[in-house]
Amino acid sequence: MAAADPLLRDTAAAAVALPGVARALVSAGLLEARAAQQIYQRSQSGRTSFIAELTGTGQVLPRELAHALSATFSTPLLDLDAVDPQRLPKGLLDPRLCESYRIVVLAKRGNRLVVATADPSDQQAAEKIKFASQLGVDWVVAEYDKLLRLVEAHQAAADDAVDSIVGPDIEFDDLAAEPVDAPDTSAAADVEDAPVVRFLHKMLLDAFAMRASDIHFEPYEHNYRVRFRVDGELREIASPPVAIKDKLASRIKVISRMDISEKRVPQDGRMKLKVSGDRVIDFRVSTLPTLFGEKIVIRILDPGSARLGIDALGYDADEKERLLAAIGRPYGMILVTGPTGSGKTVSLYTCLNLLNKPGVNIATAEDPSEINLPGVNQVNVNDKAGLTFASALRAFLRQDPDIIMVGEIRDLETADIAIKAAQTGHLVLSTLHTNDAPTTLTRMRNMGIAPFNIASSVILITAQRLARRLCPQCKQPADIPQQALLDAGFRREALDGSWTPYRPVGCSACSSGYKGRVGIYQVMPISEEIQKIILRDGSALEIAAQAEREGVRSLRKSGLQKVQQGVTSLEEVLGVTNE
Repeated sequence: MAAADPLLRDTAAAAVALPGVARALVSAGLLEARAAQQIYQRSQSGRTSFIAELTGTGQVLPRELAHALSATFSTPLLDLDAVDPQRLPKGLLDPRLCESYRIVVLAKRGNRLVVATADPSDQQAAEKIKFASQLGVDWVVAEYDKLLRLVEAHQAAADDAVDSIVGPDIEFDDLAAEPVDAPDTSAAADVEDAPVVRFLHKMLLDAFAMRASDIHFEPYEHNYRVRFRVDGELREIASPPVAIKDKLASRIKVISRMDISEKRVPQDGRMKLKVSGDRVIDFRVSTLPTLFGEKIVIRILDPGSARLGIDALGYDADEKERLLAAIGRPYGMILVTGPTGSGKTVSLYTCLNLLNKPGVNIATAEDPSEINLPGVNQVNVNDKAGLTFASALRAFLRQDPDIIMVGEIRDLETADIAIKAAQTGHLVLSTLHTNDAPTTLTRMRNMGIAPFNIASSVILITAQRLARRLCPQCKQPADIPQQALLDAGFRREALDGSWTPYRPVGCSACSSGYKGRVGIYQVMPISEEIQKIILRDGSALEIAAQAEREGVRSLRKSGLQKVQQGVTSLEEVLGVTNE
């Protein structure tokens, strides 16, 4: 009896070391502990899943396995033969994550995903899904062989959808004007690594298909992650091996015409993706040395966004009328304000696109030029070479311009030249980083610009934010207490029951109930009364009060109007505006 004790202890220890599925099968009597241990060790050495190794041996049939795990973990069992791959929801989870963990998203219910799996004990997969989707997970057990076929079919359908969007002809072209330094031999070898090239290619196509605005490649000590910014929010898309970081950085830097041998300082570059026909997507690339490698952010610049038209940006009728009246003036300064990522560049280029006619000379100075617009003379400022905003503006004034666009007014010198240009018969468009339209005027005063120059040159200021649009397919009426609506800024007379606020739900066509973004604007023309306040060096509060008397809505009230129209949710407006 004593001789049998060590064997029992060894068997128990082996069972304890096994994953949850193996222990469940041993407990159910479908698999011996020693066989389970051997299969587990083979899966570990071959870097495959325990279930894949188990079903490969034939010791447990996929059907028996699914029934046992469904009973053990009290999880519903589903026959995947009854599921049509074409009707599965798309875009809820990254296809690579589904392929990696052998899972299929079946549906979305509220804030939870219904996911088919062969292993309902896989906590790592559940955490990955939660992190990537910001949704809870409800497992459904399926037979492993049928699940594999469905994963492959769904992946093929997703690949076909991406190919149909971007077309078969893909070309990378260099856009940088500067020649790249001669790379060292080892770095040059890295950039031709085929898996890295395919991975980068897939990331760019996926980002384009998901309407992402930025791609983040982020190295850490033990992991590497790729995130897309979609509708203003970052989502983790992939976790490639950390060993890929140097080769991937080299590949991106070569395409973007950067120095691949320099890893100690930040660099900037550009590349473009030519899709079938004449469609070209530009990418602005920025590298940053971090503790564990170079972080790379790629901003996606779609030139088509400047041609959407002013109506697509979300201006209300009265705001649109004020803006069109301002850009129709022969001279003066128009300022667009807001934080980084609020859509200022797209607004400016939409105005330039309206003004871009054969009889007009338009020049722009930017850092760097983000959207290529044929017919417009675009200049990238280069501080190292002495081409600053101020020097570019001086040069423009000797080039017989009608309209000048300055990417950003950063200092007094640039502001002075821009104001003089606006006062001498040119229409000047530019941006400033301020919270709203009234504070823009006091910000210019604090920069050292004389009140008279501000009052005589600025004709209109637009402050803006971007809010996520509610998905029209799944948005539902929201039950919001009247007091909460009043606290948000609604007037009591507006709560007459003639409109309904909506809330996000989430469906296969959107992400978390939102799809796309819409602008929220404060369009403030500089009237004679506001000019008088500026001349006497009045405060931003005085300017805001006068603007309100003249019918100019604040950003918050403009956002609340979007809530009344059912375009966005109250939570979204409260999140992007202050009052």
